Amino acid sequence: MIELPNDFKEKMKILLKEEYKKFIESYNDPKTQGLRVNTLKIACKDFEKISPFSLKKVSWAEEGFYHEVDKPGKHPYHEAGLYYIQEPSAMAVGALLDPQPGERILDLCAAPGGKSTHIAAKLKGEGLLVSNEVYPARSKILSQNIERLGIKNCIVTNESPARLSKKFKNYFHRILVDAPCSGEGMFRKDPDTCKEWSIDNVSMCAERQLDILEQAQKMLMPEGILVYSTCTFSPEENEGVIEKFIKNYPEFYIEAVKTYDGFAKGRPEWILSDDEDLKKAIRLWPHQLRGEGHFIAVLKKRDGEVAKIKNKKKQIDKKALKDYYDFGKKYLNKIPEGKFIVFGEQLYILPEDTINLENLKVIRPGLHLGTLKKNRFEPSHAFALSLKPEDVKNNIFMDAMSQDIIAYLKGESISFEGKNGWNLVNVDGYSIGWCKIVNNILKNHYPKGLRWVGQI
Repeated sequence: MIELPNDFKEKMKILLKEEYKKFIESYNDPKTQGLRVNTLKIACKDFEKISPFSLKKVSWAEEGFYHEVDKPGKHPYHEAGLYYIQEPSAMAVGALLDPQPGERILDLCAAPGGKSTHIAAKLKGEGLLVSNEVYPARSKILSQNIERLGIKNCIVTNESPARLSKKFKNYFHRILVDAPCSGEGMFRKDPDTCKEWSIDNVSMCAERQLDILEQAQKMLMPEGILVYSTCTFSPEENEGVIEKFIKNYPEFYIEAVKTYDGFAKGRPEWILSDDEDLKKAIRLWPHQLRGEGHFIAVLKKRDGEVAKIKNKKKQIDKKALKDYYDFGKKYLNKIPEGKFIVFGEQLYILPEDTINLENLKVIRPGLHLGTLKKNRFEPSHAFALSLKPEDVKNNIFMDAMSQDIIAYLKGESISFEGKNGWNLVNVDGYSIGWCKIVNNILKNHYPKGLRWVGQI
């Protein structure tokens, strides 16, 4: 049994009344484990055919599955970006945000990337996703997950909401605020979070959440959708924050959304409110469904100013990209084109609709193609993960159960027949990285920081 904070138990007993016993007993159950198929790379039905795990569908997320594997991250399919490990109730957020291809979306508190990668899959490579994380170390993890899933149309920023709101006024069709919270829905998943919980922390989180929402609303266009979510049960951080926000910004209202078995309504009475619209918010409880818990409110903006978009960016002279094009002619069946940008020696393609990014801390300004070195171009790992076998001229195919793929993921050189030069390495037909073949020796280009170590 997890040792829950006494103040938390007393609080939940008062709120839940007759439900409290079932709620507290749910902490005797094992944590709920899930994964979400990355439909940018593989269809759900195709993943089900090759999945090394036993899967069961998550009803509220068409790409989501339950599993009971201890280490789903230690599999070549994970490294190839075929799936993202995500707690099932958290998948409801992306489903209710409901991004549409071609839209501009902001994920304001995005690390480690579960909801951003869900949004990107729903955009189907069309439109723009800005994924932001205020903490530098977490923003790098976010960027790595965007890379692993082969996402091309995402910009990763490391900024405060206030600085972003000055740049992106009335710009986004949809915004997600998955707000930092007291983390009560994490207790079963990560018992150490129990030690950090306190009544005072709940109050502090509620103040911070309202501040974040106030910045977020500046960036939403008229008729846009703002989704607010937390993984806490505290009404101060949920219904309380939403009620205060709507009083401050009456152009917003709570939309009723599709619900599923186990979804519960918001509880206005817990904040002594008579606003019946708060019941349109969604609560996911661990004793009512198979998940750790979440709160979600879908808000719509009635009116406001339309964004004035200035999108002039000087294009790079293609003569400066000669080495990139030489690489493309030699190794690719189709050379990616777009709005190129160079950061130092690093070459990127910006997503469409990207505005001027000057004066922002940008971790990843789009798809990282590679490095422009002296008289040569070296393709990036991100570029490899964005490609399919048919996109390149030279492929190496490995089986997920083979010793070759394990050796590759460990960074080893391998005896392997293939065409000399750059080759795309694929596991069961899905790209996982680059290698160079020299006289039937596979020279490994799997990134050092990602290599598997020890016994697998």
